[in-house]
Amino acid sequence: MKLLVAAVLAGMTFHTASAQDLGDGKAEYMNSCAVCHGPDGKGDGPLGDELLKRPSDLTRISRRNGGEFPYWRVYAVIDGRAMVPAHGERDMPVWGSQFLPADVKRYGPNAGEIVTRERIHELAGYVQTLQQ
Repeated sequence: MKLLVAAVLAGMTFHTASAQDLGDGKAEYMNSCAVCHGPDGKGDGPLGDELLKRPSDLTRISRRNGGEFPYWRVYAVIDGRAMVPAHGERDMPVWGSQFLPADVKRYGPNAGEIVTRERIHELAGYVQTLQQ
């Protein structure tokens, strides 16, 4: 099962042809996150039933946080590279590690890291727009 999820995610991660039409954050979300979290962020993506734990409803992050959107916490969760392993196993991919190899290959090590961080900023910003 993990191989199926990994294969689907890997295939979606590199499809960015529609970025100009959707805006970078939304295009990145649709390519990397919607398969699990759903196109509207409600946790109802097509792979949701295949996972051990249902993906969270991203539209309620602010509500669950006293009305404030915890931007840097969302950024850290998406990036995942700085998460503490002692806090338990992650259910979602570490997108910082997923994005970085292709970005480094395309832009070089320093610029690749910058591009990876920007992609994660775009995702976090887009998730903020999903709040209800």
